[in-house]
Amino acid sequence: METGIQKLRALVGTVRCGSISGAARELDYSQSGVSRMIADLEREWGVTLLERGRRGVRLTADAKLIMPFVEALCEDERRLAERVREVVGMETGSLVIGTFSSVATHVLPDAIGRFQARHPGIEYELRMGDYSEIESWVAEGLVDFGFLPYPPQEPREGLAREVVLEDELMAVVPRGHRLAARGSIALADLCEEPFILLERGSDNEISPLFERAGLSPQARFSTWDDYAIMSMVESGLGLSILPGLILTRCPYAIEKRPLEPAVHRELAAVYRPGLLSSAARAFLDCL
Repeated sequence: METGIQKLRALVGTVRCGSISGAARELDYSQSGVSRMIADLEREWGVTLLERGRRGVRLTADAKLIMPFVEALCEDERRLAERVREVVGMETGSLVIGTFSSVATHVLPDAIGRFQARHPGIEYELRMGDYSEIESWVAEGLVDFGFLPYPPQEPREGLAREVVLEDELMAVVPRGHRLAARGSIALADLCEEPFILLERGSDNEISPLFERAGLSPQARFSTWDDYAIMSMVESGLGLSILPGLILTRCPYAIEKRPLEPAVHRELAAVYRPGLLSSAARAFLDCL
């Protein structure tokens, strides 16, 4: 069964070609099919659209008043189909990504560069937040996807995750510190001096490490900013534990050592299953 837009295109094609047979050839329809579609429009609208003569067909007076709207609808449908092809082909579109500092600094620039080379029409917005905020943005559809570490928690119900990379938590001490001479540093060693705690809102990956070991660090400072912690460690204000990813190309005079035993976390992209745009799905595949 023909759709409404097919019937409108049949009418526009008939007027442009001046005959039903010409429209049939142009649209690759049968002549009887074009006639039937125009008859359907006349019946649905209660208006005679075409006058037939020796020289072909021409619009009736009533049809002349209607045709500008018919032509506009056909043009809008053409432009819509063209835009859909662009979006599906990722020639245009946007990505809104929820993230935190280490991923934004050391994962996304390279990934966006590679993806942009293939799809230069895509625009990007990075929304920085703590873990709880990022998860809420994903659940509420405010971002296409977000990055979160696991553990400490599993994604909330209704969200899916795909692991992007594995990251190691590292002990951080000032350059020249006595613990820097060791190949790895035990949690108990970090309890002997002031400790700087990395916290992001209600998210705290570090305290549970000590709690499970039955230890209590001397937490003198806490902050959500990784780089502030690096600066304070460099200044001798305390020791800390930071994700290895954020310590890549570290500009501070500090030393990083693996924990003993080693502690790893997974960095995952979190999203609403079935609701990823073509561009978002392709970007995650690129990662």
